[in-house]
Amino acid sequence: MRYQRFAVSLTALAALTLCLAGVALADDLQIVGDPDSLGFSAKRLARITSWFEAQTKKGDPSGFVVGIARGGKLAYLQPTGFEDHDKKIPMRPDSIFRIGSMSKQITSVATMMLVDEGKLELDAPVAQYLPELKDMQVVKTDPATGDAILLELEPAKRAMTIRDLLRNTSGLVYASPDYADPGFGNAAIHALYGARAPFRRDKPIASFVANLGTLPLLHQPGEVWEYSIGYDVLGRVIEVVSGQTFDHFLQSRLFAPLHMVDSGFSVPEDKLARLVAVPGGQPAALSDGDVTKPQTFFSGGGGIVSTAPDVLRFCQMLLNDGELDGVRILKPETVRLMTTNSMPPGIHFAGHEAGPAFGTGWGLGFAVRTDPDFSLIPGAVGSFNWQGSWGTFFSVDPVQKLILVMMMQRSQYSENGFYFNAIRRLPYAALKVPEVPAPVASGQLNAGALTDYVGRYDFGGSASSLDRQMLVADGNGWTGLASVVAGTDGLGVIKPAEGGPAARAGVLAGDLITAIGEQSTKGLTLEAAFRRISGPVNAAIKLKITRQGQTDPLVVAFAREAVPSHSVALQVRVADGKLVVEATGSWSILDFDKGQPTPVTVLSKDEFYVDSGDHTRIAFTRDAAGKVNRAVLNPGPWEQRGARAQ
Repeated sequence: MRYQRFAVSLTALAALTLCLAGVALADDLQIVGDPDSLGFSAKRLARITSWFEAQTKKGDPSGFVVGIARGGKLAYLQPTGFEDHDKKIPMRPDSIFRIGSMSKQITSVATMMLVDEGKLELDAPVAQYLPELKDMQVVKTDPATGDAILLELEPAKRAMTIRDLLRNTSGLVYASPDYADPGFGNAAIHALYGARAPFRRDKPIASFVANLGTLPLLHQPGEVWEYSIGYDVLGRVIEVVSGQTFDHFLQSRLFAPLHMVDSGFSVPEDKLARLVAVPGGQPAALSDGDVTKPQTFFSGGGGIVSTAPDVLRFCQMLLNDGELDGVRILKPETVRLMTTNSMPPGIHFAGHEAGPAFGTGWGLGFAVRTDPDFSLIPGAVGSFNWQGSWGTFFSVDPVQKLILVMMMQRSQYSENGFYFNAIRRLPYAALKVPEVPAPVASGQLNAGALTDYVGRYDFGGSASSLDRQMLVADGNGWTGLASVVAGTDGLGVIKPAEGGPAARAGVLAGDLITAIGEQSTKGLTLEAAFRRISGPVNAAIKLKITRQGQTDPLVVAFAREAVPSHSVALQVRVADGKLVVEATGSWSILDFDKGQPTPVTVLSKDEFYVDSGDHTRIAFTRDAAGKVNRAVLNPGPWEQRGARAQ
């Protein structure tokens, strides 16, 4: 009897130990740890706070929550600004946000849980689970232009599969005007979807999917990547396979096990005080998706609300190869499959100017970095991310064990990239360079010798050697027309890139591009539009434009240019007999801030260091003629090389 009691006690002790271990791990993502022990510079982390505080003064967005975790521990969690600007309610760490298309990654994980369990086949036809989507027809394409011919249909070459839904190659599209983001397109096929299969928030997913069965696909399954309603269809697949409504499946199988305590399709009354207000009010197109009330339509593509702490836990589960706090959600090999590029060679990203050639692929629910030097994805190869139209963003870097989360709430999607760039760059710029022996100064250089180093040095698109990125480009040549809307009458310009070729040629926000070259843009899809806008560097492009308030059309001609490469730069000059260095590009870098000239101390000829802060080292190199041509920050494995401007 004593032995039996002792065995029970050991069992209870083991259970208690596991519980305590789980709590400890959970605390790692709740309590901000020491930045230095996690490999961050506290000074450079503070830049993140300053940058986001400066943005809140603009009022839209009125506030942010930024979270950073590394190695399974919370390094930074900072709310700034207001949860509700009009009521002056401060933002808090657990403020609740509409996460829009970040719902897709949650839906993809839920889908793959059923694949792991053998209840769902990845390459099975969708119609195997949803018979109403059997034998869907496909809109014919003009072989000369690639444009859709709406009134002519042909059979699908093969059935769309569950894999197609996950990687956006199903042939389905988004409807218009059901989504406030015009980037989903207003061409005839999108309008048809909007008319015959609208998002009815008072109807269940089953009703929506039944309506889809009466519509054609825009693309042959497996042949084109286009952002679509596929994840909403997956929500219905999950209902059929699991026997649960989609919201109950997520709550019982994903949110509760991961302790994502504030995630769901609506905000309960006792949590409404934490729901972030949208500056300017919620757009009318989404007014029937009021998350303050229980939902009937559970949108796996864009209907979930969540918090920065919840998203951090979701991302940490993925970074841990499918497990968190002893709870396994996915098999490790499944996570690797989901976060590896799944796109066959030659498939374009419809409506997106980036594709595999630009270092960005698509897995099963995630955008994935595929190139070590150029990508729209921050971090190392294998890093993955996505964002939501309301202004939420996450990124996971498996090499650095780094998670980045930014939450904001905006009603205008077109300028969210400005904020996404900040959360991509600033945390990487705050990572500390591995320790090296303290430098020992060897003397002084006279003012004449110091003038050799004076000049501007461009370091490319990032403030960290670990996060090499390129700026958004339209194909091989940059036009500065990344933000356009495909409409029935042409291409609407949301906003040309400031200082880009199109803007300098006179293209304005609100212009309607009615022709590219001699070809009309009427009814053009985004995929076809970007094919026409894209082209090699120096190739000529001619646009016919109509402008509000002007009766006669305009013709604008310019040349495509190379992708602008410098958003980080240093200006070096001599002041009071010393060399001083100042950041002058878009971002600060290491010990060098914008507007703050920093003196550097001589180590030896061509080598200097900052005798404070993080002791950044700077070495200058020379060409064959002995002229200084490059600056290298922290020479070694983490070095950053900047070319001297001529």
